[in-house]
Amino acid sequence: MTSFSSDKARRLLVLAAVCLAALCMPLSFTGPAIATAAIALDLPGSPLALAWISNAFMLSFGGCLMAAGALADRHGRKRLFLLGMALFALAAFALALAPTIAVLGVLRAAQGLGCALALSSGLAALAQEFDGAPRARAFSLIGTSFGAGLAFGPIVAGVLVAAAGWRSLFLATAGAGLLALLLGMRTLRESRDPQAASLDRAGAASFTAALSLLTYGLLQAPASGWNSLASWGLLGGAALLLAVFVLVEKRHARPMLDLSLFRLPAFAGVQLLAAAPAFSFVVLLVLLPARFIGIDGDSAQAAGAMLLALSAPMLVLPLLAGLAAQRVPAGHICSVGLLLAAAGLLWLAECPPGTPKSAVLGPLLLIGAGISLPWGLMDGLAVSVVPVERAGMAAGIFNTTRVAGEGIALAIVAALLATFTLAALRAVPGVSAPDAALAAPLLAIGQLQQAGQLLPQLGAAELAAAYGLAFHHLLQVLAAISGATAVLLLVFLRQPAGVAAPAP
Repeated sequence: MTSFSSDKARRLLVLAAVCLAALCMPLSFTGPAIATAAIALDLPGSPLALAWISNAFMLSFGGCLMAAGALADRHGRKRLFLLGMALFALAAFALALAPTIAVLGVLRAAQGLGCALALSSGLAALAQEFDGAPRARAFSLIGTSFGAGLAFGPIVAGVLVAAAGWRSLFLATAGAGLLALLLGMRTLRESRDPQAASLDRAGAASFTAALSLLTYGLLQAPASGWNSLASWGLLGGAALLLAVFVLVEKRHARPMLDLSLFRLPAFAGVQLLAAAPAFSFVVLLVLLPARFIGIDGDSAQAAGAMLLALSAPMLVLPLLAGLAAQRVPAGHICSVGLLLAAAGLLWLAECPPGTPKSAVLGPLLLIGAGISLPWGLMDGLAVSVVPVERAGMAAGIFNTTRVAGEGIALAIVAALLATFTLAALRAVPGVSAPDAALAAPLLAIGQLQQAGQLLPQLGAAELAAAYGLAFHHLLQVLAAISGATAVLLLVFLRQPAGVAAPAP
């Protein structure tokens, strides 16, 4: 009896360690977005360098997930979990001491790699500890931890930045990572897949390189021009490396990505679903703090509180969506959620800078509620649309698509907002094209004062109006993407009710 109780307690501590690791990821994403304005004052950098505060983390995290899962299966889940959390915590401590914006960007990439190693190996280890209904409950707690990080991360970050500066934010995440490391060290048991193949090095390298070139090409395009040699070279190189990745995977005996799965319409639809929240929800976690703090003049704490309206529905509605999926086809619920999010984006587009915050709460809640409906069903759909023996690979591909899609979405949206801002400034009488080109990237990331120094003929109200017009057009584009995805999901996802229902 004692042995049973002690083993149960150990497994609960394993769950706590993996939940902490899952919590670290959204905290590491949403927190720095709140702190970017404060970081820019302390460590001056170009708009491109500041964009890498978020993008470096997401790029490294998304680009390494599939490879991290393969390494964990081959070399040991506990070993990779401890390595990942150690790297994450060390990078977070170093971020608190970063002397320049360039060093900060490199350390953010290291943090993303640590998250990829820890999360992929931690989830695999968790699957070894629990079976049946307890496993379903354990993984639901992982989702709750992730949702809690998204919901409360911005306001916690705002309080920390306001009280102790932006460096305290990284110290806090380092502390959470260190606690997860210590728990994992004491409680995790080592496990491996005896049938695991060696790492598909060529596939991993070509995929990560393609993702890196694509992200960098999108981020720098507004400054150098979409038709510039640099843009064509970077984006063309990304396309070439993606083609190399496809060829490598087709010829590999045990590929990292089985391309034959994409012949299944439902599997292709799930990948669309994985990327959908990036354009309707995730990008707002980065864009809105820049708007609230840089354009509206709110404090970091106030901006974090506003984002709570966007993320709070994540704490309740995913569970309700899972219950509804027992009676309603999951694809229908996902489509309705994305349509609600699209309606919220269009509503938010009609709220220019300076709109009272009480009027902004409605569209934020609608967007959060809409995206919460598919959020609770996505992971179940990812493995339910393929044969059971391919479930592990399907889950890995889905998570890679989701995280890499978030990084790509951030780059695309940042480039679009800078481009729309440039067009809005060029339309203002008395603003020359060269001056507009210099000021637009700064204004697009909320650096209103710096943009005003380059355009002294314009007042703060005129600059805010130009930003507001650009933001309006961007939200219309995002709403169109969400609406189109909702329609496509109705075509691709035709599962009967109950497919994605949670285990009792």
